[in-house]
Amino acid sequence: MGYKNNKVGYRDGLLESRAIVKPGSYAVLPHDGLVNNVVPGFENCRISILGSPRLGASFSDFICEFLPGGKNTRGFGGEGVETFVYVTQGELIVSDGKDTDTLTSGGYAYYPVNETMYFENATDEITEAFLYKRKYDAIEGHEAHRVIGNRADIEPIQYEGMEDVLLWDLLPTDDLGFDMNMHILSFEPGGSHGYIETHYQEHGAYLLSGVGMYNLDNQWMPVQKGDYIYMGAYVPQACYASGRGEPLSYVYSKDANRDPGV
Repeated sequence: MGYKNNKVGYRDGLLESRAIVKPGSYAVLPHDGLVNNVVPGFENCRISILGSPRLGASFSDFICEFLPGGKNTRGFGGEGVETFVYVTQGELIVSDGKDTDTLTSGGYAYYPVNETMYFENATDEITEAFLYKRKYDAIEGHEAHRVIGNRADIEPIQYEGMEDVLLWDLLPTDDLGFDMNMHILSFEPGGSHGYIETHYQEHGAYLLSGVGMYNLDNQWMPVQKGDYIYMGAYVPQACYASGRGEPLSYVYSKDANRDPGV
């Protein structure tokens, strides 16, 4: 049940869900069950809060449908906060209040700390976007910069040498000014991670296409397009793609380039 899959009202049969939530560890949130939140500044939008500090994340993720006329003129991000937006469908105008960029499907924008994003739907149809924000972890002598791009303009690389697993790096990977990165990982049917990963970094992932099985803390669970996955630090994780004719693909965040401290 939920606005994202247009299933509302009584159902025939039992109430059930694929959602799994282990705060501080991992979560799988399907479209079925997402609610329409009120987030100040978003007008004529349907928006769901996905990852957040209440889940155990160091960031907040959202999936937002900008309806015709949908916008945010109050601002997203700001002092001490870095932001990112990825357009999954439609066209979205992104600006800092002065300079503007129009992002089409696959387009994205990163604004560094203290720069505020403003949004406006550029079409008469629904535009959907995945939004991310996080407190910036500054390091002396380095700073991030604004990045505007589109997945279609990036040449993917083979993930760890596997021809059927491709990786797109959306932000610079060798610049210490960036304390996080955004990637797209895509598995052709039958493709998988080469091993179950266990690492310090945490992820928030939104599935763009496909179906498959995801291993979180050594529990295998089905996932599909539209699902959101939170993966906490050190949680064992891996996936493989199933289905036919469509890759399992997702956009995801990763903290990077910082000492973990003591």
